[in-house]
Amino acid sequence: MFKKKMLLSVVMSALLVTAAAGCGNQGDKKSEVEGTGGSQTEKKTYKIAISQIVEHPSLDATREGFLAALKDAGITEGDNLTVNYKNAQGDSANNLSIAQTIASEKEDLVLAIATPSAQAIVQQVKDKPVLFAAVTDPLDAKIVSNLDKPGGNVSGVSDTNPAAVQKLMDFVAKNFPNIKTVGLVINEGEPNAVVMAKNAEDALSKHNIKLVKAAVTNTSEVKQAAQSLVGRADAIFITLDNMVVSGADTIIQVANENHIPFFSSDRDTVEKGAFATVGFKYYDHGYQVGQMAVDILKNGKNPGDMKVTMQDKLDLILNLKAAAAQGITVTDEMKNEVEDKEKNIIQ
Repeated sequence: MFKKKMLLSVVMSALLVTAAAGCGNQGDKKSEVEGTGGSQTEKKTYKIAISQIVEHPSLDATREGFLAALKDAGITEGDNLTVNYKNAQGDSANNLSIAQTIASEKEDLVLAIATPSAQAIVQQVKDKPVLFAAVTDPLDAKIVSNLDKPGGNVSGVSDTNPAAVQKLMDFVAKNFPNIKTVGLVINEGEPNAVVMAKNAEDALSKHNIKLVKAAVTNTSEVKQAAQSLVGRADAIFITLDNMVVSGADTIIQVANENHIPFFSSDRDTVEKGAFATVGFKYYDHGYQVGQMAVDILKNGKNPGDMKVTMQDKLDLILNLKAAAAQGITVTDEMKNEVEDKEKNIIQ
């Protein structure tokens, strides 16, 4: 009888230890879940891939704005968001390889920054949502076939408005009567650059101003191309040309050394030392795309049902230090064309 009681006691002790251990494990599991209204649900996490053609201020600012929009919506890198960021460094073969790799991976959404990246991603990625940013003409680049109803798995925001180039060329003609030729450093292998160049040429021709091109095939040729325009052009202009914008510092140097007005198509290059543009902040552009991403990730929106938009709010942006370096006298009339003088007249 005594032995039976001892055996029963041992068994009961073992059961108590097991129960206690079970309670401990349940506590660990609870730390991995979130409570909502008394119920326990696993924490929602997200994974996105970003393909960017090259590093330069405008594209980097686009990426930063995109991630900021996600963060403001509670999707934060390092917390519930994993970002797979890949940069092609301007290499077309690398760009295609990145797109192929992303196509084989599991992500909730893909962001393509710049036209070449978007073209490669759209060709390769068919089974997950795709958004694009910093694309000048998504129709011409065959990224989508319809801006209002893109269809499929793709949508995004264009970083241009044809009116921007037209307004900038009108500004040049109005305020620089001595300019008869405008030199354009261009990579004609980039579709967006070709589209914008044609737009600029058409706008300038209305004022009897000729566009003179200096072609490049890589960023290392940008300075030489700019130098080739000295004596042939009264001003220098660049489009949203990723290869050329990456070498904008060398164009600024040439413009300053030779007192040639330098006009760009993006605000970031003006902040670095070009004289003027009609544009916007690329951070805001990226933020706009990020808001679309939030709608997809949190609300289940289909990109193909989301209208492709463009930048509607445009303003003249002037850099007064660059003006002094390039021998430009900035008149009150020029300043009066700037709507938001506090933000867009750079001292």
